[in-house]
Amino acid sequence: MEPGKADGADAPDRIVETFANRKIMVTGGTGFLGKVMLEKFLRCLPEIAQIYMLIRLKKGKDPKHRLLEILNSPLFEQVKAQRGLPALEKAITVVSGDVSLPGLGLSPEDRKMLCENVDIVYHAAATVRFDELLKTAVLLNTRGTKQMIELAKEMKNLLLFVHISTAYCHLEEKVLYEKTYPPPADPHKVIKCVEWMDDDVVEAMTDKILGKLPNTYAFTKALSEGLIEESMPHIPSIILRPSVVIPVWKDPLPGWTDNINGPTGLLIGAGKGVIRTMYCNENGYADYLPADIAVNAILLCTCNFIYFKDHEKRVYNLTSSSEFKVPWTEIIERGRKITQRVPLNGILWYPGGSMKKSRLLHNICVLLFHMIPAYFIDALLFLAGYKPIMCRIHRRINKGFEVFEYYANRQWDFDNSSVIDARRRMNSVEYKKYQVHGDDMDKDEYFEACIRAARIYILNETPETLPAARRHLRVMYWVDVFTKIFFFLLLIYVLASWSESFRTLLTDSATYILKTIMK
Repeated sequence: MEPGKADGADAPDRIVETFANRKIMVTGGTGFLGKVMLEKFLRCLPEIAQIYMLIRLKKGKDPKHRLLEILNSPLFEQVKAQRGLPALEKAITVVSGDVSLPGLGLSPEDRKMLCENVDIVYHAAATVRFDELLKTAVLLNTRGTKQMIELAKEMKNLLLFVHISTAYCHLEEKVLYEKTYPPPADPHKVIKCVEWMDDDVVEAMTDKILGKLPNTYAFTKALSEGLIEESMPHIPSIILRPSVVIPVWKDPLPGWTDNINGPTGLLIGAGKGVIRTMYCNENGYADYLPADIAVNAILLCTCNFIYFKDHEKRVYNLTSSSEFKVPWTEIIERGRKITQRVPLNGILWYPGGSMKKSRLLHNICVLLFHMIPAYFIDALLFLAGYKPIMCRIHRRINKGFEVFEYYANRQWDFDNSSVIDARRRMNSVEYKKYQVHGDDMDKDEYFEACIRAARIYILNETPETLPAARRHLRVMYWVDVFTKIFFFLLLIYVLASWSESFRTLLTDSATYILKTIMK
């Protein structure tokens, strides 16, 4: 039976039924995916009895203040207009805690409250920094998961523990299937080691501990999956592996994101004229998943376990590349066209550049088009009395490239048959309300929405500034053209000054061209 065609418009919403009168706990609700998930709960699942959000104190802001900031952000405008801010605040109970601390930083009263009330747990808290220190990553990603499992074992009414992992944690597998894999090390031993070792000792041993894995993120997420697999006989649990989560596609705010990770950062960097070369396989592709599709898939998998009682499926790959692929070259070309229509403010140079298959050529281009211009601009800024920033920006870009290049020059594929099987159970109401496919995606429209949203929500560039940005783009186009002509003529002059044979060749060529024109 084709998905979405099972029943008519009066078909029941079984995902709503799954969550009706349930009390859920969310960790990582202040992160990008967590915010989109929280908004979906509040807007589409109003029958949820209560949402318990574990939030830590950060930069002097207490957990309740941080939640209020989230609810007052643009992402929540639609649901706030629908239900009102007081109703949203009432639907959420803020629990002060920190996944990286012993005992999750919970008070005895809060721990007891969670153990007596929670039905479903969504554990999404993690550091997603690829260059995070190993000790920090282990304490948050791995020990945090272990402590969440211990808490879940105490919950009297637990129906399901949902662990949000990543599709990019078992990098030795060129095809990732929906099953558990052995962890790269014993997670319990790794936790014990980093707990008593000094930070500098752990840092010195990091490369040896990671082995073949490229970063602490992949390593600690793989360890966490090992802990979840170990707990499966004791608590009802599933592992969800979203791929690279990118800005919202449709609901509630097309293009919205709160970070510059993934292709958004590349498009912004290229659109500003800062990134002009990338070392990657232009025909390769990464696996992307819009945040709203990822959240819908999370809800679908929850329903599949609780409502349909499909307890055989314990691992789901929330991926898209088995259905459609977007090569790196396509992302860059689409981005180039879009930034012509929707340029960014204050671009430093006319957007350009290309991908390189050769690392040597890429490194030469980094020197010529990234670092030398950065030092030149910083010198001008210093002489003008401003703080130099370009070298610092490019050092950060180069550090990001170190991570990017590993993934951009390797290829992985993902089996997502369990998600497809769950999708076949959806009726027409669910199929539309919780879309988990990209069959109707207009990629140009989507990427343009991403750029427009990034202008507003990341760069604080209002739509009213677009005409001025377009004028500045035209100016920078001619600056780019004249600069290239100048350096071309300078190169000819230098070669002619140094080489008699080149001067003769140049004279003969000019004479031939003039004679051809005169005829």
